[in-house]
Order: sequence, then C-alpha cells, then structure tokens
Amino acid sequence: MTHSLVPVAAAPSSDLAVAGSWSRALTLPPLGHLDAYISAVNRLPMLSLEEEQDAARRLRDHNDLEAAGRLVMSHLRLVVSISRQYLGYGLPHGDLIQEGSVGLMKAVKRFDPDQGVRLVSYAIHWIKAEIHEYILKNWRMVKLATTKAQRKLFFNLRSRKQGLRAEAADGDTHREVLSDAEIGLMARELNVKPEEVREMETRLSGGDVVLDPAPSDDGDDAFGPIAYLADGSHEPTAMIESAQRDQLATEGVARALSELDERSRRIVSERWLQVNDDGSGGMTLHELAAEYGVSAERIRQIEVAAMKKMRKALAAYA
Repeated sequence: MTHSLVPVAAAPSSDLAVAGSWSRALTLPPLGHLDAYISAVNRLPMLSLEEEQDAARRLRDHNDLEAAGRLVMSHLRLVVSISRQYLGYGLPHGDLIQEGSVGLMKAVKRFDPDQGVRLVSYAIHWIKAEIHEYILKNWRMVKLATTKAQRKLFFNLRSRKQGLRAEAADGDTHREVLSDAEIGLMARELNVKPEEVREMETRLSGGDVVLDPAPSDDGDDAFGPIAYLADGSHEPTAMIESAQRDQLATEGVARALSELDERSRRIVSERWLQVNDDGSGGMTLHELAAEYGVSAERIRQIEVAAMKKMRKALAAYA
C-alpha cells in the first residue's frame, strides 16, 4: 500500500496535475501495511459542517491545497468503507482503496458547498464510479460490460443473485446456473429483458482461458485451446497451396487435355472426369473397347500413355 494518499500514476491524465500537487501535500507517515493504513485513516478527525464549507470555499475560490487536504483526509474512511463492499470480486483491497481515493479527489475538486449537500453525499457517486471502472477493466481479461445499462446490470446481478440463492425454494444454494423463473424475476426487478440477464449471467459464470499455456516444469509444451482453435485454412502458405491446387484442377487439367488427341482425351474424360448421378464413374474399359473396336488391354495402354503425357503437361504448367 502506498504511503501517500493516492499514487500519481493511478490518476487519469485529466486529473494528473491535480493529483500530483495534492499528493505532495496530502501524505500519511510510513505505515508498513494496509491494516495500519486503514487504522490510521479511521482515526483522522471528521469535519463539522462549518469547517467543511469553509474549506470547500477556500479551495474553490483560492485553490487552497491545505483546504483540499483537510477535505480529502477527513473522508478517506468513507473510501475504505465503500471499497469493502467490492471485496467479492477478488481484486486487492489496496487497489480498490486507491481507485476510490482517486474518485474522492475528483469529487473534492468539483464540490460546490453552496449546493446545500454534504461532501459525503456528493463523493459517494465519484468513489463508486472510479471503483466500478477499475473492476470492469481488471476483473476479467475480456471486458464484460461496455454500455451504461450493462454496467448497471453487471453490479446489480451479483448482489441480486446472492439474495436469490439465500431464498432458494429448492434449498440448492450451490447451483450456479439461474433457472428461467429466477431470470424472469431478476429481469422484472432490474427492469431489463430476460435475454439481457441471461447473457450477462453467461459472461459472469465464464472464466478467462489461457489459449497458449506456458511449458510445464519438465519442458513439455502444455496442451491448450490454441492447439485446436487455430484455423489452418487461413494460414498464408496453406492458402497459396489451395489456390494452386484449384488452378491446376481447372486451367491446368484443361490445358493438359488439350495436348491429347481426340480418342485419348475421350478415354481419359470417360474414365476419370465423368461422374454419374448415382455417384459412379464413366464408361468401363470394356465399354470403350467395344465402341472403338479394340481390346480392353489396348484401351488401358492408351489411357496410361495419355495420363503420362498429361502429368508432363501439368508439371510444365505448375
């Protein structure tokens, strides 16, 4: 856990200058670990309404960093409290506090004491928004929610799902997949379509998969999805070879056939290029022998010579 209020590197670019100047003014002494930081934050004094408004006006009117420090430091316990609500996402508590602190600084920067609300009420939105953004970017490698409606559904679905599990009529609190009745109930409660609930539930229940795992300790390559997900048909070499085969099967064969005399061309076509409706081939050796008045062996000899000549023509074409 950083010793300063919030690391400058964690602040967005639009607030980098403010975060940089405030981080020099708003620091806690070296604390060693997160529990000590939280304990120190909870001992910081709260501001009365008059003190808060006075500090907010001095910041607004005179850009008083000392006043900003008093406002931020007195509300760090709020950041810690809100960040605890999001520990179920498996992200480090210190990072949640850090992102929430960025949101608190944004709130202090924009707070207007003349609006008639306390800073604590105004800052909650900014703290949660910053934590939400951090969770959506880091909970999974692939971003789960991009629109405002999806973000709202993402955070509401987890909490509502826990409630449904506790009230499960069938007593099966360990069942992972929502039933159709539960999806319909949740859709009505959240005022969304059942299809949207089902889609988000699918995204939440799925995990990240390493496509190309690292080699094991014994030096063998680990088997991963990349081994069977790769599409070899779009590999450049395979595409070139496929195009060449197609060209040989059309233009190449046509040119090779043109090198033969009429009888040899017909024998090859009937024996190798004709396909009947029932899937059978063309004429047999005996049928061609009867047509040309020669023996079947002679037809075979003509076919062999024609095929040899075609192979030479195809090799020259390739």
